[in-house]
Amino acid sequence: MMKLTPQYAVLPQPSLEDVAALASAGYQSLICNRYDGEDADQPSADRVAQAARAAGMTFVHIPIASPDISPADAHAMAAALARCPQPIAAYCRSGARSKALYDAAQNMGGHKQYDIVIVGGGSGGISCAASLLKRRRDISIAIIEPSDDHFYQPGWTLVGAGVFTPEHTRRRTQDLIPNGADWIQQHVRAFDPDQKSVSLEDGTRIQYRALVVAAGIKLDWDAVDGLNAALGDHGVTSNYRFDLAPYTRQLARGLKQGTALFSQPPMPIKCAGAPQKAMYLSCHHWEEEGRLGNISVEFHNAGAVLFGVADYVPALEQYIRRYGIDVQFTSKLVAVDGPAKTAVFAQTRGDDVQHVERKFDMLHAVPPQVAPEFIAQSVLADASGFVAVDPATLAHPMWGDIFALGDVAATSNAKTAAAVRKQVPVVAENVLAMLAGHAPVAHYDGYGSCPLTVERGKIVLAEFGYGGKLLPSFPKFLLDGQRATRRAWFLKDRLLPPIYWHGMLKGREWLAKPQKADLGS
Repeated sequence: MMKLTPQYAVLPQPSLEDVAALASAGYQSLICNRYDGEDADQPSADRVAQAARAAGMTFVHIPIASPDISPADAHAMAAALARCPQPIAAYCRSGARSKALYDAAQNMGGHKQYDIVIVGGGSGGISCAASLLKRRRDISIAIIEPSDDHFYQPGWTLVGAGVFTPEHTRRRTQDLIPNGADWIQQHVRAFDPDQKSVSLEDGTRIQYRALVVAAGIKLDWDAVDGLNAALGDHGVTSNYRFDLAPYTRQLARGLKQGTALFSQPPMPIKCAGAPQKAMYLSCHHWEEEGRLGNISVEFHNAGAVLFGVADYVPALEQYIRRYGIDVQFTSKLVAVDGPAKTAVFAQTRGDDVQHVERKFDMLHAVPPQVAPEFIAQSVLADASGFVAVDPATLAHPMWGDIFALGDVAATSNAKTAAAVRKQVPVVAENVLAMLAGHAPVAHYDGYGSCPLTVERGKIVLAEFGYGGKLLPSFPKFLLDGQRATRRAWFLKDRLLPPIYWHGMLKGREWLAKPQKADLGS
């Protein structure tokens, strides 16, 4: 085997046993550059493909007869290199043709064109690809996503409470990519909307007719001095990370007395109710164990209100009183000293800002959240750093062939998975309308949902749109969202995870039919 780059190696014809060894060595993809029948004892490409797929690898067959590479062969190899998960191994009889083909692909500045390129393979990107393919099977789609794993992040609150196991919230990305879409496992480096292209970290350019940006939001752990170093130890945790949610459960179960602090940063953040959910579920556990009276609970909220939609505040205030929580508004976490078990909050009181130190036995911290750097530094971003979009059509105001959805979109709605579920069909409809030369045909009303878990077994189901308008999915007699109910808990605990995995990510738009409107030409 010869490694040409850390992500690409060539080798002579492997045996079927060698294929499994390649997978064990970490190779994600295998490219065959031989014609079948070159040698009498040569395994067929189909047999090697079966062995590769059985080992969890992507397999591509690009047969060439000699090291003299045609432009068509170079284009085919460039496309394979762009879409295949890395690292990649390629083979021929000796490895020479595979090396020549790689060099030709690199020298031509490998690029591939798709009808639709989706940046981000989280809930928004995968759901959008599935919804587009449900509507039209004949379009070409690429999903650019570097991560091996995909997470159901709304479940981390329940992991932190011991309701779900961590693995209940994780799947392999490759298992979720819709049939008919190519997965390009790379990072995006830059956008060139005038040339309708996206540049990847390896220099490859992917061209598109329509671009959908669903790149999520960045958790800025380093924005709080000392927080990153303290996480996972010294009683410092956060349900905003897959690996830390179990530590939340451990801390809540182990705390017998002392001080528990819960923080919420300034907006925007994903799932604005999540910082409170961790607090309420911990308090409910301490209440049931008879320990709540021995634990001082403080909620430090950088905002000025308990929840952004006033209609849901009375129900939450009942639990604030019930659990005896000391709520500190306009109190922002700015520093953490893990070994000293000390948190520092910048508290705005009138025109003054005071820095207050608080000792803790448990700290559930939520970091400030910003647009990913490659988005914020791009021409697509507005002043906030997020992708500029029309709030109704979710199309970019300058480039009508670019759309954004989910946390990365500069919209005023709550950044939740429920918002993504409603945005996806709007973008799917409007992308296909644009490709057909038409004006946008669907609009988004700002819907978002936040199941506020106030105790184990009860939830206040907040559903609202732009301007705080209430947008309940169910009649009030069936599910009253302005009070804590067991029906809302059943929805979150039992129904929403399978709806996510088997509905939303598969392009099934239950209770998410897009609104159609005449939005002009």
